[in-house]
Amino acid sequence: MEENKAILALIQLLEDPDENVFHHVYQQLLAYGSKVIPILESSWELDVKNLEHQRRIEQLIHEIQFSETQSKLINWKNTEEKDLIDAWIIITNWKYPGINKEIIKDKIDTIKQDVWLEINEQQTAYEKVKILNKIFFNYYKFKGNNQNYHSPLNSYLNTVLETKQGNPLSLSIIYSYIAQKLSIPIYGVNLPNHFILAYLDENKVNNLIGNETNSGVLFYINAFSNGSILYEEDIRNFLSQLKIKDHNSYYEPCANSLIIQRMIINLIASYQSLGNKEQVDELLILKDLIK
Repeated sequence: MEENKAILALIQLLEDPDENVFHHVYQQLLAYGSKVIPILESSWELDVKNLEHQRRIEQLIHEIQFSETQSKLINWKNTEEKDLIDAWIIITNWKYPGINKEIIKDKIDTIKQDVWLEINEQQTAYEKVKILNKIFFNYYKFKGNNQNYHSPLNSYLNTVLETKQGNPLSLSIIYSYIAQKLSIPIYGVNLPNHFILAYLDENKVNNLIGNETNSGVLFYINAFSNGSILYEEDIRNFLSQLKIKDHNSYYEPCANSLIIQRMIINLIASYQSLGNKEQVDELLILKDLIK
């Protein structure tokens, strides 16, 4: 109670015309962290006529939330698991602070359950992917957003789940996350100008059929194209068309930290095209945190 009174007193001082007083109060409120946000929001609602006061509160809330985003992303980087959905929620929360993590995970878990009902150990890799495609693309209607390919909405988890549309990376993350939760070895491949998935050859099928590869991959999946199947030759042709030098990393699964970096880079490109410098500057800071 006493702490709340002190916070309210500081909030009132945000209106002080003296810049030195304002900055001192601002830093004190900033130090409280996210627990001060509900009080700031209440003060904002009570003082609707004081536009400058509201602007300062909005600025303070945003700075607190951005600081929290940085801390969460650093903590994620230092975890052993580096759960992709957890990191994606952190980035989404930067843009949409009110999203509910549990509701989002429940939505993904529902899709996973529907796939699980049709999967069994006797099925081949191709049969499992056929079921994944049926549930993900045919039943839930996920698809690549060709009309607004560069929209930042394609990179936020809540909007992708709501619209059922995304870019190659966002669709691939959800698809592979569901697969991995069902012990299906599908992982992301950081291909230039595109993002695809690799189904790992855990049962050494390639050796049995005389199809020698260096990548340890049975085949590839293009989530942006309704889960179509690709092979190493398709990747080589793709790189050749782009005049990009061949590299082993274009055929092998990449680290989750690289996937999240690429997501942030996609968002940077989206906001640069929209001329939103403030968003770009913050995203550049977030990108550097997980190098």
